[in-house]
Amino acid sequence: MTEPEENAMSPEGEAGAATRPSGLRNPEAAVRGLGAGTLALEAIVLLLAIQPIRILGGHLSGWGIGLVVALAVIAAALAGCMRRSWGWTAGTVLQVLLLASGMVQWSLAALGVIFGLAWAYATYVRKSILG
Repeated sequence: MTEPEENAMSPEGEAGAATRPSGLRNPEAAVRGLGAGTLALEAIVLLLAIQPIRILGGHLSGWGIGLVVALAVIAAALAGCMRRSWGWTAGTVLQVLLLASGMVQWSLAALGVIFGLAWAYATYVRKSILG
C-alpha cells in the first residue's frame, strides 16, 4: 500500500471529514462563488434582454432601459460584494426590485421570477452548506 492510500484510510482523515460535512475545502468561498456567479449571470442576462424586450415586448421607454441597465450594474456590483456580511441580503433586495420592475414591463417580471427562484436556490444551498 502506498503512503497516500494509507493516509486516506487513517482515522485523522475521517475526523477531518466530520468537521467538514459538505466535503468542501473552503465552504465559505464556494458559497460566495455561487452567489457571485448567480448575480453575474443575472447582470449579463439583463443587459442582453434589452433589445429583445424593445423589439418583441412593446414599449420599453428610455426610463425602462435605464432601469434595466441600473439593475444590471447593481447586480454586477453586488457580485463583487459577496464577501461582505450584507451581500446576501442586498442580493435578495435586488431580486425583489427586479420583480417589482415588472410594473414597467411584464417581461422584467418574468426575469424577476426566474432569477428570484435561482437566488432562492442559492440561499438554500448556502444554508445547507454553512448551516
